[in-house]
Amino acid sequence: MADTQQIDETPGTVQDPKAERAAAKLAQRIAAFSKQHGGAEAQVAYIGQRGARIVLVGEDGGWGDLVATSYEIAEDAVKKAGITVHEAFDGEFAAKVKTGPYEWKRMAGIQLGGPSND
Repeated sequence: MADTQQIDETPGTVQDPKAERAAAKLAQRIAAFSKQHGGAEAQVAYIGQRGARIVLVGEDGGWGDLVATSYEIAEDAVKKAGITVHEAFDGEFAAKVKTGPYEWKRMAGIQLGGPSND
């Protein structure tokens, strides 16, 4: 008979105390964003060795992002913040983002030979 061990870990839960603190700090920032924008939703994207990007979209259309040092920390942070998390940034979720003149000017400038993103 094979020896089996059950590891008592919830998927997405960070066990390292330093990572736990990082997730808690991010969760506080996410909660503050959510409060400021009448609620929020998020999408977590892996960005390679740098970690993961948490894109936040408020109920008012405001948006922002945070970067976590790992995908696991990012997942734990949004879980702690208690907001809805989307698998992809598309469809109805992406349509909630409201952009202003600054963003349009910046994007058009890049495409039309205007100022660079440096």
